[in-house]
Amino acid sequence: MRAENMRSWCLCQICTCGSDYRPYEIVKQPRHMPEEYKPKQGKIDLDTTYKQDFYSYKVQPVAIVQPLERQQIKKGKLDTVPTYKDDYRAWDIQKRKLYKPEQTYHPPTVKFGNSTTFQDDYLPREIKLRQSFKPFSVVKRSTIPFNGDTSHRLDYVPHQLELKFERPKEVYKPTNQPFEDLTTHRNDFQGLGGETAKICRPAYTRVTQNAQFQGSTEFQESFQSWEIPPPGVKRVPEYVLPAGSMELTSTSRLDYVPHQASRVVPIRPASHRRNNNFPFQGKSTMKDDFPAWESCRQGLIKQQQQIPSPSGKFDGLSTFRSHYVPHELIPTESCKPLNVTFKSSVPFDDVTTYSIEYTPKKQEICPASYPSPPGYIFDNINSQGHKFFRKIIPALKAF
Repeated sequence: MRAENMRSWCLCQICTCGSDYRPYEIVKQPRHMPEEYKPKQGKIDLDTTYKQDFYSYKVQPVAIVQPLERQQIKKGKLDTVPTYKDDYRAWDIQKRKLYKPEQTYHPPTVKFGNSTTFQDDYLPREIKLRQSFKPFSVVKRSTIPFNGDTSHRLDYVPHQLELKFERPKEVYKPTNQPFEDLTTHRNDFQGLGGETAKICRPAYTRVTQNAQFQGSTEFQESFQSWEIPPPGVKRVPEYVLPAGSMELTSTSRLDYVPHQASRVVPIRPASHRRNNNFPFQGKSTMKDDFPAWESCRQGLIKQQQQIPSPSGKFDGLSTFRSHYVPHELIPTESCKPLNVTFKSSVPFDDVTTYSIEYTPKKQEICPASYPSPPGYIFDNINSQGHKFFRKIIPALKAF
């Protein structure tokens, strides 16, 4: 498969592009060579426009315009009284009298003895019933029987309506002419005369199952195989050992010769240590000045009890029972009005708005309870077995 692809690629290279367009020689474009820099002869004057146009002037120091300091020579003793103490004198302000009334409150001698502000200011008064301005809801029944006249019957008189004009229906009459079966497109756009189009597809040759394959295809006829030589293998030359022996000397070994060096003597001073043969006494300035003291653990500091503990037996009487004597409570007088029901001398007439205006209506029976409901006609039965009825609409009579 790979060889066939290679052959097809090689044959495809010979095409219109390969036959007509030939490669041409590429000429290298000339490069612009810059001119060699040549320094100018003579000296460079380092003068600028600023140096030429603006000349320097001699500047003198500016004289100070500050006024001369006057030294005031004061004679005599300095008065150290400030302006505030000299101008603002302390006034003798007398204390104002209080306009607050004197307190006339005296604490009661008996528990809950004083009356409250509510009891002093708000005295109980007799409640007077207010006169009701609401009209009495008493319906006056008329003794005259109802004659059946209403405002609709008295004011609206029925008028005779004119007969409605009915337009007669036109009878359909078929035409005697036959139907042409021609549309606007067929009438206006008629086909132009010409030859019929030929079919460009090749003739269909049906291949049977028993037919044998000839063995030649378009690929085999156009692209014929040719021999391809095997690719050449590059031979690696054999390794040949160099003649002679190898010198294992390096640049360091050849140039740097080892020298015999002496040991460096330390520059630190020699220690003058005394060899004392007598034993160590074990005394120091710290031990001499600060001797160890005898210490003992401090005991607990307990506060002395101020209240003496009882010596005798508890008799069951507490401080509350001994000091607080119970007093008789005086109940506070209630200022709430008495909940007294108001009784009327007029007898109850047993008349309500519901009993006068709402009349009982006739209860209708559900038509579904009848096997064939009155006022309905049977229509059909659906797939689930439900019966459907249609309501009978009464015919309207013309006036």
